[in-house]
Amino acid sequence: MKKLTGFFLATLCLHAHAADWTEIPEVAALFANAGVTGTFVVYDVAGNRFHGYNRARAETRFVPASTFKIANTMIGLSVGAVESVDEVLPYGGQPQPFRSWERDMSLRDAIAVSNVTIYQELARRIGLERMQDGVTRMGYGNADIGTRVDTFWLAGPLKISAIEQTRILARLTANDLPFPAEFQQQAREIIRLEQDDSGTLYGKTGWENAQDPGVGWWVGWVQKAERTFTFALNIDIRQSSDADKRIELGKASLAASGVR
Repeated sequence: MKKLTGFFLATLCLHAHAADWTEIPEVAALFANAGVTGTFVVYDVAGNRFHGYNRARAETRFVPASTFKIANTMIGLSVGAVESVDEVLPYGGQPQPFRSWERDMSLRDAIAVSNVTIYQELARRIGLERMQDGVTRMGYGNADIGTRVDTFWLAGPLKISAIEQTRILARLTANDLPFPAEFQQQAREIIRLEQDDSGTLYGKTGWENAQDPGVGWWVGWVQKAERTFTFALNIDIRQSSDADKRIELGKASLAASGVR
């Protein structure tokens, strides 16, 4: 009961804070020029403010797809399903959609190429009960993982909104998720993408293509000195070329938002 109460309070808090929203016309223009339907949201953690495009969609939940690998990593580490992000897991020897997936690899390597089969192996090691406990304690979206431990983030029933993604990530940057700090640190480390004068960029893509149109994600954060800006983009993917627009459009949206 205590866990459920905490989850519902967290959900209410998410919706309450989503009311502080500033629309950015320049981001709307970027989406129009790219010819895609979607949303982009930046959460200014220190200012507790949201900025972005298409608030209604930003509050709409979608299947997280491979963005759930971030949470999957922390849950797996916390229950001892793997000892570290560098422990090698087997891919099973079966043909995969991409040749790069057809080898045993660590979570560090798997998340870089978004290897689904390695993270499915991790999920099976975690098990349904422990996975549900981790998702519930995080207050992750609708917190519904159904009855299949290795597909719920790919085809549902788990769903999360862009705004909820930014809130979860903000907690991750502050070591405020219900996992040991060392495991949160490892999850941050393996999704670090770039570092330059404009800050350090962290991110993870996702592509749910079980339905037509599919939904593509790019989520992460920018660390600038003492300031943190978490972000989430999702778009409808009507053709495979739309998937290539996720990071490009996300980076342009970050620039238009004055973040990077």
